[in-house]
Amino acid sequence: MASNNHKSLAINFCGLELANPLVLLSGCVGFGEEYTRIEGFSNQDVGAICLKGTTLEPRMGNKPHRVYETPMGMLNSIGLQNPGASHVVNNILPTLDFSETRFIANVSGSTIEEYTEVTRLFDDSPIDAIEINISCPNVKEGGVVFGNDPDMSARVVAACRSATKKPLIAKLSPNQTSIAENAKKCIDAGADAFAVINTLMGMAIDIEKRQPVLGNNQGGLSGPAIKPVALLKVHQVYQVCKQHNIPIIGQGGITTAQDALEFLIAGASAIGIGTALFYDPLVCQQINQELQDYLQKHHIGNISELTGTLQTFA
Repeated sequence: MASNNHKSLAINFCGLELANPLVLLSGCVGFGEEYTRIEGFSNQDVGAICLKGTTLEPRMGNKPHRVYETPMGMLNSIGLQNPGASHVVNNILPTLDFSETRFIANVSGSTIEEYTEVTRLFDDSPIDAIEINISCPNVKEGGVVFGNDPDMSARVVAACRSATKKPLIAKLSPNQTSIAENAKKCIDAGADAFAVINTLMGMAIDIEKRQPVLGNNQGGLSGPAIKPVALLKVHQVYQVCKQHNIPIIGQGGITTAQDALEFLIAGASAIGIGTALFYDPLVCQQINQELQDYLQKHHIGNISELTGTLQTFA
């Protein structure tokens, strides 16, 4: 696979060779085509791209407003707008250049049966891996219920596991009592990796109308405001994952190389970039360069050597 990045940033994630640890997160780059028209952007700047959340049938998404800027972040309530799994597999995947980067499908649904069927459709496609979105906070049914209940999360993972041999990534919700317990049950059910974390649940209010700003009343909070929460959740999930050699995509408010390094040290193997892309589509180039500089400065041969090196106090 061609790459402009130094081999010190290359990682192996669930058997997939990634040119670097940066993963563009689901919902932030459409189906991989939205950033190709930005001058200076290259898929080779990222290790993998997560496609937009996909359901079995087409969805129009939630009524407006669907996005709202907050201090140090944003609320989104898109509602899984997508053209349906068959359209993605038959019409969109053939247009993607799998020689440039890796592509990860994002499977969503309202029932376990829907998750299973969408996973089966992606299994019979060139997609590199499948992320299970069991923790979406901006749809009225499905995601939140599944993602916040460890037993339900495990049932979804087990059903999807039966439908594919591709690497299976469970996207974990921070809106639950014990994310570590959820991770344990998902590993037992067949998860190969985790994405930690999905957005936090939030709300904004129009004080003149005395109504929620978002048409769905609530949405997912992302951006730098959630970074401290995400770091802690990655650390907690890593305590479970390190016993099983299960990798983590750490995500939540990462905008700089320092942010990325913190997540790696906390236990992440790969780094999810999301909200930062909305105001700096070329941020990955800068992060990669600064990661290389850090490795050189500290005489570290490969970025993966940093994963889980946090030395906590007794």
